Amino acid sequence: MKNWYSTGALVLLAVLFLALTMLTGVLFKGARLDLTENRLYTLSEGTVNLIESIEEPITLKFYFSEDASADFPMVRNYARRVQELLDEMAAQSGGMLTIERIDPAPFSEQEDDAARYGLEGVPTGRGGDSLYLGIAGTNLLDGLEVLPFLSPAREPFLEYELARMIYSLSQPDLPRVGLISGVPMSGGFDMQTRQPREPWAIYTQINEQFAIETIETTATALPDDLDVLALVHPKDLSDELLRAIDAFVLDGGRLLAFVDPYAEADQGSDPSDPMAALSAERDSSLDPLFAAWGVEYDRTQFIADLGQALQVSLQQGRAPVRHPAIIGVTSENLDADDVVTGELETINLASAGAISLSADSPLSLQSLIQSSTQSGLLDAERLRFLADPSELISEVAPGDEALTIAARLSGTVETAFPEEGVGQAESGEINMILVADVDLLTDRFWVQRQQFFGQTLLNPFANNGDFVINAIENLLGNADLISVRSRATSTRPFHLVEALRREAEQNLRATEERLEAELAETEERLGELQQARGDTDLSVLTAEQEAEIDRFIEQRIDIRRQLRQVRRDLDRDIEALGTRIKVVNIALMPVLVTLFALWMAWRRRQEQTRKRGEA
Repeated sequence: MKNWYSTGALVLLAVLFLALTMLTGVLFKGARLDLTENRLYTLSEGTVNLIESIEEPITLKFYFSEDASADFPMVRNYARRVQELLDEMAAQSGGMLTIERIDPAPFSEQEDDAARYGLEGVPTGRGGDSLYLGIAGTNLLDGLEVLPFLSPAREPFLEYELARMIYSLSQPDLPRVGLISGVPMSGGFDMQTRQPREPWAIYTQINEQFAIETIETTATALPDDLDVLALVHPKDLSDELLRAIDAFVLDGGRLLAFVDPYAEADQGSDPSDPMAALSAERDSSLDPLFAAWGVEYDRTQFIADLGQALQVSLQQGRAPVRHPAIIGVTSENLDADDVVTGELETINLASAGAISLSADSPLSLQSLIQSSTQSGLLDAERLRFLADPSELISEVAPGDEALTIAARLSGTVETAFPEEGVGQAESGEINMILVADVDLLTDRFWVQRQQFFGQTLLNPFANNGDFVINAIENLLGNADLISVRSRATSTRPFHLVEALRREAEQNLRATEERLEAELAETEERLGELQQARGDTDLSVLTAEQEAEIDRFIEQRIDIRRQLRQVRRDLDRDIEALGTRIKVVNIALMPVLVTLFALWMAWRRRQEQTRKRGEA
């Protein structure tokens, strides 16, 4: 009878468990709990707002090659991360966002569709198979946005890229970029050659992706419905145009401004006249607006950076010299957490200025591009007749901090024209990117042109163009898109293992360098011995040469033995670390749980003994 009761209790518990599971699935359908350290699966507030504002259905087709990725577990893990993020976005969209997962098997129609969308297939080396990991997004108006290949290295920007794609598909019209430029970005006409000049490469790239609305520097008003306003080397702008720019920004317009204390790209009103170009006023600023907004920028001084100075050739036959005014800013001095600069490696600039905020400025400044700490400010006029750039090196007085060259500015400010702005907002929220250099836009600092069968090919050697396009794309988004910043990665690095690897690699490099040095020394010795013989028969070796070669062979064998030992030591240290981790996870935790259970049992027994004693 007792067994029947026990069996019945188990059956009843099983039924109750199933009922509770089904009830939980109904009551908590769609509920999610993100317990990851960096809340990897929780969407940013800006992303949620963008998704909830979708008015027309959007479809995102996620192409991922299952079979071709079989030997790449890291890629498969990242694909799962992408899928989970897409599913989370779809769950927030109320049915307006549809996710389709497609496996483009080799020679299938799905692979043809992936190629037609412009997705990039990466060869895997397995029978010619290609690995696809990309997304094609469409809307009801034949709009198309493509992420050709989702690199795991760009995981921190995955949410932003997906949010930007969704936002672009929900805005079918081509974005309008107003351009006010004091330099001939669009090309123009060369009076010397009587031929039209090619537009700058950056102008061509902007024109391919956006609708450029050219605005003359003599204009007194801005066109309506601009999405972004780009100011490049703003010189001699009228008060009416400055007032219009002020009103545009305070009314929520996005601004991308390039100013410069000494723009080499500014060749004056007559570029064919060398004297006119030499005497041209090459500085630019937005003084009335900067003063009202609390932006500090000295148009008479440039940054001389000893830490990032590039080499330039002055004349043929003379060794290149470092030019402190021409600098190559590397990733160490680019904001790695901002979507505009996060994935960039090098940006080349010339005679850039420094940006900061006054003590009473209502704005906040986020540095995007900085100089090194080995930099200081010099008079911009020093560059006008500079013959030898190395002269500047002794004049630089480096400070203790890096100087800001480009920055994101945001905050609420007052208008710069309070007494004249009839019907104009007295204050407003600013969202702009300010760059204190114009020359970074010119071709010679970031791209080479090559002719190929009548077509002009652009081969970038720096990320200047990427920076400008990223800045425009970011500013084109509404406040929600701009608020989406980089996220932490789902990959958790093994810091101890990496430290061991770095230490071993240093030892390995030292050993390899010693091998190369001994090899060069031995070859030099062999050459001396052959020269001392005075004959040319290299097929016959002297006893001394044979001994030298034997000695080298023995050295090489010994060096290789040392290299293998270094690798074995590396593996042994990593295995020992793995063993310790396994001991902690497999043995230590159960021991701790057991000790805790024994302690609880001891406490319970003590409590029972005490109660019996009291009774």
